[in-house]
Amino acid sequence: MKLNLGIDAGGTYTDAVVVRSPDDSIIASYKALTTYPDPLDGIREALDGIDQNILSQIDVVSVSTTLSTNTILEGTGFPVGLILVGDYFISTDLPTEHFIQVKGGHDSKGAEAEPLDENAVREFAQRTKEHVAAFAVSSYFSIRNHEHELRVKEIVRKTTGMPVVCAHELSQDLGAFERAVTAFFNAQLLPITEKFMSSVESEIRNRGMKAKIFMLKCDGSVVGIKGALEKPIESIFSGPAGSLVGASFLSKRDSCAVIDVGGTSTDVSVIRDGVPEMSEAGAVVGGWKTRVKAIRMETSALGGDSDIWVRTSKVNFGPRRVIPLCRAAAQFPQFVEQLANNPMPSKGLIGINFQPTKFYIRTKYEPMELSDIETEILNAIPAEPTSLKEIRKRINKYPSSKHLDILMQKRLIQPINFTPTDALHVLGEYTEYNAEASRIGAQYLGSLCKMEAEEFASYVKKEFAKNMAADLVSFFLENISRDEIRNIFDVESPIQFKVGVPVVLIGGPVIAYLEEMNNLLDAEIILPEFASVGNAAGALAAKGIRRVEILIRPVSMAAPDWEFYVYSEKGRENFYEYEEALEHALKLGEDTVREYMRDADLDPDSVKIDIKKDEVILESSDTLVETKIVVLGVAEHIEEEN
Repeated sequence: MKLNLGIDAGGTYTDAVVVRSPDDSIIASYKALTTYPDPLDGIREALDGIDQNILSQIDVVSVSTTLSTNTILEGTGFPVGLILVGDYFISTDLPTEHFIQVKGGHDSKGAEAEPLDENAVREFAQRTKEHVAAFAVSSYFSIRNHEHELRVKEIVRKTTGMPVVCAHELSQDLGAFERAVTAFFNAQLLPITEKFMSSVESEIRNRGMKAKIFMLKCDGSVVGIKGALEKPIESIFSGPAGSLVGASFLSKRDSCAVIDVGGTSTDVSVIRDGVPEMSEAGAVVGGWKTRVKAIRMETSALGGDSDIWVRTSKVNFGPRRVIPLCRAAAQFPQFVEQLANNPMPSKGLIGINFQPTKFYIRTKYEPMELSDIETEILNAIPAEPTSLKEIRKRINKYPSSKHLDILMQKRLIQPINFTPTDALHVLGEYTEYNAEASRIGAQYLGSLCKMEAEEFASYVKKEFAKNMAADLVSFFLENISRDEIRNIFDVESPIQFKVGVPVVLIGGPVIAYLEEMNNLLDAEIILPEFASVGNAAGALAAKGIRRVEILIRPVSMAAPDWEFYVYSEKGRENFYEYEEALEHALKLGEDTVREYMRDADLDPDSVKIDIKKDEVILESSDTLVETKIVVLGVAEHIEEEN
């Protein structure tokens, strides 16, 4: 019997699931709250919830996490020195203050545009090394010729001894600035990912497991520890990738759409014939466009822990994630009485940060760069629920909404309030925590819009289900705004949107929304067993997927049949015959795929390889302009023999 362990460290919960092969049956699972700022405690608790006799038999561990995404979003990554080589046009601020633009780079055919200014690189590395933890370099048209990036890497390493990330190692797509951003974030994440993966590995080894360890990538494939440490940027959005692959695995459908309801957001994506649908553009995180290949995904900032607040009788959803009232009451026994006795704010004060149900709690993050008033407010909030009235008593005035926002943005305080999770507790459809706190919250907020507690909770639940349905339809109708689609679900009509692929629900208590989704959509809605730990199951069910893109172009259009360049992630190569260039490109693609599978501890002999060849030809002269080859290799996740 072979046992595999999947771990997903998400924004709210950390899940662990054990799958037995070859029948793919789940024999154990556990959910724990994710811990901040270090997720290791949450992982440890999730593993404690699994029978230790089962853990001792684990052969393979696969991990997915939001660590990379959250690090970029929160701006808590390590400082990086960025070196731009060539004639860049920078139209926006760079993500670091430590950067330089030096002469060098190549043209679209890979010829040197200008000699590399090695002295400028050396001087920058020398003066910056005390202020950064790593370096990143992106050279103009490095996808056509890596020479200058590799030379910069050599100089910086010799000067500083620090790690250096080259843009061409991460992407073969056009877009020099986006490749620079990708290289920067990869360098920023290196120390964080190394600490996370080494902590996970130590925890696994300390429990007596001699398992192989993999990490899920954002394209739905897996990679070994070595690859994860070299390219941590590829783990951004690995959580949603896990839910997609997990939905396919749990529902036993090779093609399906998935709605993943998390604590922070709701994600929609689709998988066809076992391969996730990919985004044509690179992943966007924290407003930065990268060249990282990721699944195509529609995300809305509405989840089970979304903030529900009322102003002028209107019920508002989000956009911030808060601690649900029911969970706060389970953690702090005195909170129910504290909530019940909290006074209603005056009408002039009521807003997103001033609600009769809103409390604040201090986090474990260390304060940095605060004003005097922000420091004063922070010091008035201990590590237990604190009402606005209590803050006012300690600083002799109410804190401004602006200053509360700043403290929340810096992750120094976290709000507590009514959420969709609380609505389900009021309705008795999810009872994991303290339902009394949820009921009191529904009474308070319901009174602001002339509803009884149950009526208010039912309204919140129905609106949340409409948002889920609108997210799904918006994913497939890309040219229609999501707001227009959402408005349609408020119209009383016998018309329904028909969805031609099965729709799988993944995440916490999604069973509560099954009936509403069936009423809103004409679709096969599937709620698989173990839907609540779908992401962790996906971390295990992921396949080895490797895409290789190779370009063949004539050296000169003046003599298009005479000599050819082959551009790949390995560099630029010359061939005099087109057939010779084509044969080399195809072999290079297959060899690269199999090499990747071996490095990831996957079985290269079980790889299914699909090759697509697109030729661009001038109709007027029947002349070949370029040939683009895409080699796709798909292997089963784990070798059968350990």
